[in-house]
Formats: sequence, C-alpha cells, structure tokens
Amino acid sequence: MKCATMKRPTTQRAMKIAAFASLTLWSVGASAGSALAHHPLSGMPMQTFGQGLLSGIGHPVLGFDHLFFVVAMGIAGAVLGNRYRAPLGYIAAMVLGVGLMASGIVLPLIEPIIVLSLLVAGGALAAGKGTLLQMAVPLFALFGLSHGAAFGESIAAQESAGMAVLIGYLLGLAAVQYAIALGAGALMLRVTGGAEDAVQPRLAGAMVAGVGVFLALEALEGAAFSALGVG
Repeated sequence: MKCATMKRPTTQRAMKIAAFASLTLWSVGASAGSALAHHPLSGMPMQTFGQGLLSGIGHPVLGFDHLFFVVAMGIAGAVLGNRYRAPLGYIAAMVLGVGLMASGIVLPLIEPIIVLSLLVAGGALAAGKGTLLQMAVPLFALFGLSHGAAFGESIAAQESAGMAVLIGYLLGLAAVQYAIALGAGALMLRVTGGAEDAVQPRLAGAMVAGVGVFLALEALEGAAFSALGVG
C-alpha cells in the first residue's frame, strides 16, 4: 500500500512535466517553422475567400513572435480564471489593426510594440498571479492593434485582394488565435491541476519574455550595424 501511494504522485508529477515539456516543444517547433515560411501559400497572392482563410490561419502559427504572445495571453487568462474572455479584447483589436492597415492607415512602431508585448506578457506571467498580471490583461487589446497591423501588411501589399479575401483572412486570424489561446490555457490548467502556486506558468512567462529580449537585442544589433554602415 505504501509503495502504491508513493508511486501515484510520482506518476502524476511525471505526466505534468511531460505535458509542460510538450507545450514548450510545440512552441519551439512552431518557431522553427517560421524560419522556413511565414505564409502558408508560399508567397502566392490571395485571390479567393479560401486562400484568405488559409493565410489567416497560417500567419499566427508560422510567425513565432505572434504565437508566443498568444500562448502567453491564453496562459495568463487561465491563471486568472478568465481564459474564455481574456483573449477577446486582443482579438477585437487585432481585427481592427488589420482593417486599418488594409485601408491604408499605417500604425507607428509596429515591430517595437510587438516586442514590447512579449516582454510585458511574459514578464507579468513570470511574476506570478497578482496585481501585475491583472494589469497586463487590458494591455493585450492595445497590443492587438500592432499585431493586427503586422498581419494587415499582407493584405495591404495586394491591391487586387477583394472583400471576400479580407473576410476569410480575418476569420482565419481570429479563429486560430482564439483556439491557440484557449488550448494553451487548458493545457496549463491540466498541467498544474489549478494550483495557485504552480511554477509552470512562471516558466512559460520567462520563456516568452526571453523571446522578447532576444528580438529586442536583434533589433538593436541591426540598428547599430545600420548606423555604422555595416551591411
């Protein structure tokens, strides 16, 4: 009886660690995919509703900066017990950002704000459940404008894209990102068992913040080389 009692918690802990490792590997795998392609149509123009839909589904998955942010947002919502509503503000603002870019309104500092979104979401999650994380959730909507503007560049670059393409693209973007956020939150709850002091969400937040730091350093390096005239 004693051995069986001791074995059960050990097995459950191993399953939780394996699940969390799977989340990490999935995120890293998706990151690697972005190095191969950032567009499911391989750069072909979007001319139909279906092509717009496929492109909308593919962009957030193949773009690891967007993917990591959505994963962090989903985990944050789960930690705060608000996983179904937390992503909605981001989704709405993201759709607006795409619309603004498609209509020719270019938002400033798109890439720096996306990097900032990773730092804020990851840092707040790494800090644990508390006021800082609760304050970060409303910022998801503001960050959604810049993420949406980045997605909107694909539409803005195609003058021939009609309304059907735009609708398909927006549906794909909204559906896949909401699904990723809910999936990440559900997986994290399964891994932690709903424990408030679980370390896994903090580790996930640290990983996302680390990606933000990496992108920030990469941007600074590029700016420095450009200023020095080094190609």
